[in-house]
Amino acid sequence: MTMTPPRAGRREWTALAVLMLPLLLVSMDVSVLYFAVPEISADLRPSGTQQLWIFDIYGFVLAGLLMTMGSLGDRIGRRRLLLIGAGAFGAASLLAAYAHTAETLIAARAVLGIGGATLMPSTMALVRTMFTDPAQRAKAIGLWSGVMTAGIALGSVMSGVLVEHFWWGSVFLVNLPAMALLLILGPVLLPESKNPAPGRFDLIGVPLSMAAVLPVVYGLKELPSEGWNVRYVVSITVGLLFAALFVHRQRTTASPMISPALFRGHGFTPAVVLTTMSAFGMMGSAYFTTQYLQSVLDKSALEAALWSLLPSVLIGVAAPVAAQLVQRGVDRAHVVTGGFLVAAGGYGLLALAGTDSLWPVLAACGVMASGIVVVMSLLTDLALGTAPVERAGAASSLLETGTEFGGALSMAVLGSIGTAVYRHDIPAGAPAPAQETLGGALAVAAELPGGAGDALATAAREAFTSGMQGAAIAGAVLLTGAAGLAATGLRRIRAHEEAPTENAGRADRVSPSGG
Repeated sequence: MTMTPPRAGRREWTALAVLMLPLLLVSMDVSVLYFAVPEISADLRPSGTQQLWIFDIYGFVLAGLLMTMGSLGDRIGRRRLLLIGAGAFGAASLLAAYAHTAETLIAARAVLGIGGATLMPSTMALVRTMFTDPAQRAKAIGLWSGVMTAGIALGSVMSGVLVEHFWWGSVFLVNLPAMALLLILGPVLLPESKNPAPGRFDLIGVPLSMAAVLPVVYGLKELPSEGWNVRYVVSITVGLLFAALFVHRQRTTASPMISPALFRGHGFTPAVVLTTMSAFGMMGSAYFTTQYLQSVLDKSALEAALWSLLPSVLIGVAAPVAAQLVQRGVDRAHVVTGGFLVAAGGYGLLALAGTDSLWPVLAACGVMASGIVVVMSLLTDLALGTAPVERAGAASSLLETGTEFGGALSMAVLGSIGTAVYRHDIPAGAPAPAQETLGGALAVAAELPGGAGDALATAAREAFTSGMQGAAIAGAVLLTGAAGLAATGLRRIRAHEEAPTENAGRADRVSPSGG
């Protein structure tokens, strides 16, 4: 006889609202420095390399530690790790806000990355353990996905507003009230949960996982700016070699960080692969549309950020609608396939944009993002539902790592396509900086007299738009291929298939008191 999973009540839904706080802030920190850079540069006077690290160190540390922290949460307790991470995130935010040197700010951003790596998989794993009813869990994960996506857009807008009215450090201080609230309410509302028989922690797997992730992410993120530079190709190759060593280690050690049993769950592997492809689609459009709004349409940074909020309206509706469709009996494979096709249609609209296409570009972003959110919410629910509950942290970290890889790969592939088309279309006689980037072209055009400057700026904007169109066509093709993979790979997976626990006879420990 199959037992019906207990349904979550008011306590669990209130706890979910508490979990949204760290999720929102971690996703906002991806984009929160967009408008603070000029102020930081004037105040701290970082070198070019230091400025890059102020931006990138957060994402690098976050990506490198996700698998480690997901596995650690399964061992010491997901709530405990979440609260430790919240404390670290708050302390690092305070340090960053009052940093007096570039080195201090870089160090603070690195600690923020460590805190973010504890918060992301912990929140997702706690959703898995609090919501055991499949329908409720699908709704909770839909909300989780919507908040994460909205946070990235909200971060840039909040950054612009705060910097305009206060000083650059205020973009970090907004983290403090939310983290304080989490530290107060978390022990009361959030249940503790962990693997009752985790085995020894894989200390060798930690450096191997970081050596696998960091060089690949670094190489992929740098490729669009400098092309297929030998240094970046070597970096990616080294990372892939360490990835092979990491996989071998996980398959042969008695207590792996990422258990091979996760991939035996029917649907887990296609969920991770397709989530990576969906992140590819999400980040690829953002790379072009932010530049398009500012440099092609000549919007100020704050104006561009405010306009970019409009597509979020569709995002907020997409995930709940997808969850309802699955609950009413529509095959998950069909909904995910449809989500990929909708996202591909968004890229198709983007491919039609000209140099004065504000509303078509915003519509394309909304259509694309809503399709991706449908995909990501349903695939996250599938992966967590089919993974053993003891490994919820590790499963969550794999999904998040896949998202990081997908975003970096998108920057490399679509960014390289856009750059290649731009350099092909820009007039051959243009100055060297103008032949590299649109920003360089506009800077050169501003120094040229009259008609010559206007002609160069117009040509550069048209070349960039052509590059965006080419990348959009490639994105549409890839997402259409992802739709085909979803249709075949998810076809035999039931909508609410649950995974058995790994430890027969022993349930995952969950208690409001942390027992």
